Amino acid sequence: MAASLDTVFSALADPTRREILRMLLEDDMAVTDVAEPFAMSLAAISKHLTILAAAGLITQEKRGRVKWCKLDPDALKAASVWMQGFGQFEPVNLDAFEAFLERELGASSDRNLAD
Repeated sequence: MAASLDTVFSALADPTRREILRMLLEDDMAVTDVAEPFAMSLAAISKHLTILAAAGLITQEKRGRVKWCKLDPDALKAASVWMQGFGQFEPVNLDAFEAFLERELGASSDRNLAD
């Protein structure tokens, strides 16, 4: 389970991937529609989608010549259960969590350099 949690949290660490998940909450989307609001190449978006699919957060299927993305509604269940082990959480602000990790990891790196 730890390896799959690592994969999920790694996938969630990127703000672009979190935004893609938010978009897919609305409905299934074609890859080209997912890419539209982002200022990056279709290849870069495809890489993000591959990471999300590998983490089990989305599924992709080909319908005709178009590749569609769909959010897996149970995908975050294990991560949610793990986080609940630390207490009762209201909706998690992943951006704040990312900032916290950056501060902590940066402080840890700074301490290690000082030693």
